[in-house]
Amino acid sequence: MNPARDAGRVTTAGMVLFPIQFTWPHGGRTVFLSGSFNRWTELMPMSQVEGCPNVFQAVCAVPHGCHEYKFFVDGEWRHDERQPHRNGEYGIVNTFDTLPVPVPAEVPQVQPRSEILSNMDVDNGLTVRNRISAVTLNQAMPRILEEDLQASCHRISVFLAAHTAYELLPESGKVVALDVDLPVKQAFHILSEQGIPMAPLWDFSKGKFVGVLSALDFILILRELGNHGSNLTEEELETHTISAWKEGKAYMNGQVDGHGRPISRRLIHAGPYDNLKDVALKFLQNGVATVPIIHSSSEDGLFPQLLHLASLSGILNCICRYFKHCSGSLPILQLPIYAIPLGTWVPRIGESSSRPFAMLRPTASLSSALNMLVQAQVSSIPIVDDNDSLLDIYCRSDITALAKGRAYTHNLNEMTVYQALQLGQDSNTPYETRSQRCQMCLRTDTLLKVMEQLANPGVRRLVIVEAGTNRVEGIVSLTDIFRFLLG
Repeated sequence: MNPARDAGRVTTAGMVLFPIQFTWPHGGRTVFLSGSFNRWTELMPMSQVEGCPNVFQAVCAVPHGCHEYKFFVDGEWRHDERQPHRNGEYGIVNTFDTLPVPVPAEVPQVQPRSEILSNMDVDNGLTVRNRISAVTLNQAMPRILEEDLQASCHRISVFLAAHTAYELLPESGKVVALDVDLPVKQAFHILSEQGIPMAPLWDFSKGKFVGVLSALDFILILRELGNHGSNLTEEELETHTISAWKEGKAYMNGQVDGHGRPISRRLIHAGPYDNLKDVALKFLQNGVATVPIIHSSSEDGLFPQLLHLASLSGILNCICRYFKHCSGSLPILQLPIYAIPLGTWVPRIGESSSRPFAMLRPTASLSSALNMLVQAQVSSIPIVDDNDSLLDIYCRSDITALAKGRAYTHNLNEMTVYQALQLGQDSNTPYETRSQRCQMCLRTDTLLKVMEQLANPGVRRLVIVEAGTNRVEGIVSLTDIFRFLLG
């Protein structure tokens, strides 16, 4: 790339700006430009040259001085080895400099970008003779400014604080609760039949809701069954109650008081008039997947009514409905997800990742998938082919399919992930179909588009894939969205 200098220039607040043409001749699907001339805070889109699909160009107004720049090609930072380059603060960068030119008495007018592109003569698709007198600095890609991020997040936080959990309640629906004295096997059979991943637990002796039974419990039970030193046999699982399992789980985790009695984890719940910000923080601070909305007409908490099982997707739906038609006032909603600290990404060569990213082949054993779900503390694992292209996704909630037909009695080391997924499809679970479980997005999708997808019922995460190949690049979840918005 050779920046082409033009005699035209424009002054902004006393600063002389020079129109510089940049060219990326090495192909790609999407190409952006950034550099020291915009403080590395803006990704400027480059246009494909007609008739030359591998050539991308952009015109940028830059101040006098020495500059560094790089290209963002298909989600990766690149430099042009054919042009001057050096090691800089951002790795290997291309360089150029401008020479001071006397400011003319008459300052040209700034032209819109559409007029700039129409005034460019293309010679053989490789070089451009620029006849513009000045360029605009307003580009389609918004700036990533810290004050914009903070202001947008603050507006969303204020909105959540002004609305209550009562607004999450549907006009009609059902809520399933389980008796703590039910056998574990029967309880998971009910979850599978009802097509739900979890259910609140009711203790008749105490007259209150005491916890939640989730797919993670079933995973831990299956791992316990696979442990040769386990005291829990397959026969006992048929009669082992939920309360007995919860007590045993507390013993295994060392959650006992000074007298050796198990300490039950308190139920994380909310009232219908709690504000949505507090409810969302309950999810983030306690690492739970649902928060029961419980109302009691008496001050002592007796006779509680289970109104709804709140989810982050329901809260996100409220945000999307409110801000959809005024997204222009929230700069972060128009940012592509790769430009903000969001989600978990596959580490690239030479990069390190503070968070593990798990992927499995369909031939991997089910036991390895269950171990990975627990150890990596994730709710889902992408299933990929030899090229890391997405085939399916295995979620915690899929494990309830094993409750049917005593499938859990099989050797989990011999059952593959593919076979386990087939069991889930055969069970015809209505709650989470494959299209919901395996939803995808692109790194160039805006935050608003990703939020609208995640606001759909049953969608808990999106797999970020490469356009055209479906190669997995990362995952963004509901929890990621709220951690970003609420800090």
